[in-house]
Amino acid sequence: MRRRRAKKDVASEVNLTPMLDVVFIMLIFFIVTASFVKEAGIDVTRPKASTATRKERGNILIAITANDQIWMDRRQVDPRALRANIERMHAENPQGSVVIQADKDSKNGLLVLVMDAARASGVSNVSLAAEVVD
Repeated sequence: MRRRRAKKDVASEVNLTPMLDVVFIMLIFFIVTASFVKEAGIDVTRPKASTATRKERGNILIAITANDQIWMDRRQVDPRALRANIERMHAENPQGSVVIQADKDSKNGLLVLVMDAARASGVSNVSLAAEVVD
């Protein structure tokens, strides 16, 4: 009787190690292939525009706040260092474009300064972000 019980207990055991290996490999696959959302680092109130079109890919995001601060890559940037930061990010992705998210209460002079820095950095595709009016 003892031998039958010992064999029965061993035979009914399920080995979960291969299943856990597969789950961890799938987890690593999804983490590596996930696309991460790029942000400028601060929320701005964009102006509304009836002719605005949706642009799916903007690789270099620059935000201008209502109190005239410039944000790139989740940190505040000095206007004098703006061109160097854009050049660095453009060197990482030469096909990338610049999207400027200017607050509707920001000054136009700062917007022109950011656009000039982007064009001087060699980026030919510069866009302004706006809210799409339905």
